[in-house]
Amino acid sequence: MLTTIKSYLSDFTHLLYPHNCEGCGTDVLDNGNFLCAKCFYELPETGFFTVADNPVEKKFYGRLKVEQAASSYYFTKNSLLQRLVYELKYKGNMQMGLYLGKLVGYQLQDNNRFDAIEALVPMPLNAKREKKRGYNQAQLICEGIASVWQKPIISHAVSRAVATTTQTKQNISSRWENVDGAFAISNADALKGKHIALVDDVITTGASVEACGSEMVKIPGVRLSVIGVGFTI
Repeated sequence: MLTTIKSYLSDFTHLLYPHNCEGCGTDVLDNGNFLCAKCFYELPETGFFTVADNPVEKKFYGRLKVEQAASSYYFTKNSLLQRLVYELKYKGNMQMGLYLGKLVGYQLQDNNRFDAIEALVPMPLNAKREKKRGYNQAQLICEGIASVWQKPIISHAVSRAVATTTQTKQNISSRWENVDGAFAISNADALKGKHIALVDDVITTGASVEACGSEMVKIPGVRLSVIGVGFTI
């Protein structure tokens, strides 16, 4: 009887507040999920978390010393993942950040290459941009990761001192010039001696990660890894 009542309540709630897949629009999906099973399995996993010397790690060869680096999914123009990230960054969909973070967290949970990481650090936003958006998307991704992969989050040890312009359509050299000197350490003691994972939404040229990570590794004893949701190909 109780199960039947819960089923009726669930159906009634769904009528009042339709919940549709962000990929295909179907309403056949569990509450809390943004994708139906079909669309979820169509997300292009990289498999990088289990692979040493993967393309994300190679991205930083000769640029930044990283222990491990990986992104969960390939990111391409007009793809489903691009729509999900757009929802997160420009449509105020904070729950999307938690959802994407959980997807990354489950992949981290399934292997031990990244187990030595002691804390997560979200890629910082400039204070004015964060105030305008209302949140830092990388912070939400970290919270999603930490909800399934038990690691603490250190949120305010690094700051973005300069408000950089959007890098979406910039080339590699322009992206680097845009972020050079943009980051500053605001709490070195919180990071000192730790193996830190710098977390970002999408890794493209790696310019922001390089600029931010270069400041972090100046702190005594810091070892750096990099985690992303998407990797641009």
